[in-house]
This record gives sequence, C-alpha cells and structure tokens, in this order.
Amino acid sequence: MDSRSLEARGRAIIDNNRFMTLGTANADGDPWASPVFYVADGYSTFYWISSPEATQVRNIAVRPQVGIVVFNSQQVPGSGEAVYMAATASELTGAELDLGLEIYLGAAPFGRGPEAFRPPGRYRAYRAAVTEHSMLCPLASGEPCPVHGRTSDHRMAVRLR
Repeated sequence: MDSRSLEARGRAIIDNNRFMTLGTANADGDPWASPVFYVADGYSTFYWISSPEATQVRNIAVRPQVGIVVFNSQQVPGSGEAVYMAATASELTGAELDLGLEIYLGAAPFGRGPEAFRPPGRYRAYRAAVTEHSMLCPLASGEPCPVHGRTSDHRMAVRLR
C-alpha cells in the first residue's frame, strides 16, 4: 500500500468515528486513558468537552503533552486500523473558546448552547493540536517492511491534511 492510500485510510478513520482515546499523564508520569467524543477541524485539531474536575483535565494542566488514538472498535481483530497522534492539549479561553465552541457545537449532537461550557457551567472546552500522526504499517506481521525492514508491527508516520 502506498503512502497516499494509507493517508486516505487515516482520514477516513478520523472522519467516520466520533470517539478518541485520550492518553494523559499526571505530574508523576502515571498514565490515564479516557474515551472522549471529539469534533475534528481538519485532521490536526481536535475539540472535546470535559468537566474541569476530570482526571484527564487535571493531568493536562500539569502535562499538556497527550497521546490520541482514533479507531473503529467494531473492526475485525488484527486489522490494526487506527490513527495514532501526539498532541498538545489545552483548555480554550477567550477568542479561542468562541471559535472552538462554534466548531464543536456545529457538529456535536448536544442541545446546549455555548453558555453551558463557560464559567460557571459544569463543563469546559478543550483542544488538542496534533504534532504527529502515525499508523501501523499495513504489511502483515512477519513480512519485512520495505521502509523499516522490521517484521513486527510498527508505526509509520503519515501526513494527514
């Protein structure tokens, strides 16, 4: 499979799913994974809503570097179709909050207006700015990858735009 086909698969995975697994860590490096409903703006900016008391939000406050995986949980085992991302996450404020809520609420299935996601509301809006995308090498395990020479599962950098 060529890189364009792999990139097209990556875009389709993000387009056809609505939950991402958000991986965070606290100040001590203890990991935490959270499934969150997302709205993507392109393939490099992801928005979600969380309680400011949620573990992932407290972790982001002290360590904004996050890992993200988007995949179809109904896929055939062993198909390995997922997009892995490294990103920097933050709570939205000011003009960024206005833009983020416009994007998020324009696509999210919630009947709440933007005031529900501003203080003193119970939830806040967050954004992850992706710095790197990767996917598993599409070759079956045991076949040497022509790029990396490896025969075990490994990730390949992709450019999603």
